[in-house]
Amino acid sequence: MSKKIKLKAGEKVLFGGTAIFIVLAIIGYVILETVRLTSDKPLFEVKTHFDLSKLGHKGSAVFRASRCTSCHRAMNNGTNMGLSLDGIGSKRTQEWILTFLMEPEKTYEARTLDHGLRPKEAAYVARMPKDDLVAIAAFLYDLKSDPGSSTSPQPPPGKSPFIDSMIKTWAPEDWKEKYTDIRDKDPVENSSNSDKTQTRED
Repeated sequence: MSKKIKLKAGEKVLFGGTAIFIVLAIIGYVILETVRLTSDKPLFEVKTHFDLSKLGHKGSAVFRASRCTSCHRAMNNGTNMGLSLDGIGSKRTQEWILTFLMEPEKTYEARTLDHGLRPKEAAYVARMPKDDLVAIAAFLYDLKSDPGSSTSPQPPPGKSPFIDSMIKTWAPEDWKEKYTDIRDKDPVENSSNSDKTQTRED
């Protein structure tokens, strides 16, 4: 009969600490999911919006029917397996999006994970009818981001103590002479500059 091995004090502390951490993580997850499912408000501030054109509505239907939501998130639907596309219309032009859908790696100028030639999982996208790709491009272009979101070229409105402190800490002194703070520019001028090369089909 084998002798029962007793745990040393350090091993007891290690296993005990690990067990407590796992229990607390499970409790935290249950609380978070309970709050998320029962709350009227989203847990995180939504900083993207959409106003779909007629072609964008068609593109939204094609996007879902083509299984794009199995990898991508758009209009707060889908998965996070791939890139979230909410707000992409503030980052890319409609023409760029369409060109990417047809020739992903050539447009991106680098190897892509799923889009491109076979056997890549999303290789079928480039072979879809051009009318469908045009509609998807219009839909994605309609997904805009609000100022201050990670996909917006515009900073949050007003002054930000955090941004100001980071600039003061990290930006070289001569930058103040070379560059103008975008927050000091006219908001109308900012929006017209960011949309200068972008097109929309209604």
